[in-house]
Amino acid sequence: QVQLVESGGGFVRPGGSLRLSCVASGFHIDRHHIGWFRQPPGKELEGVACASISGDSTHYPDSVKNRFIVSRDNAKNMMYLQMNSLDSENPGVYYCATFRQCASPPSNNDMEYWGKGATVIVSS
Repeated sequence: QVQLVESGGGFVRPGGSLRLSCVASGFHIDRHHIGWFRQPPGKELEGVACASISGDSTHYPDSVKNRFIVSRDNAKNMMYLQMNSLDSENPGVYYCATFRQCASPPSNNDMEYWGKGATVIVSS
């Protein structure tokens, strides 16, 4: 059974950092582009990061570029999202996912598998 499970969400103050983790089971991520999406409260789903199968290519929307870093550990079948300098635009439910392609910026139209999400709250 294909499954993605996120962890690491929680509360952080503006300017702080969080690292989300995602473990995959039922398939191997080394054959997939991977990344993250988020759904801010009351807003639509938006891609925040993707990494190619080789890991050589990553893409981010301008809103998180230079603050968010996506990475993968194929040996552990895991992916990560390091989020730095979090601000009031960043709260939401964050989902890890596999993609049909790693587009710039990442598109939810390319999602294949995704998890149930991890909630991130940014508040002073």
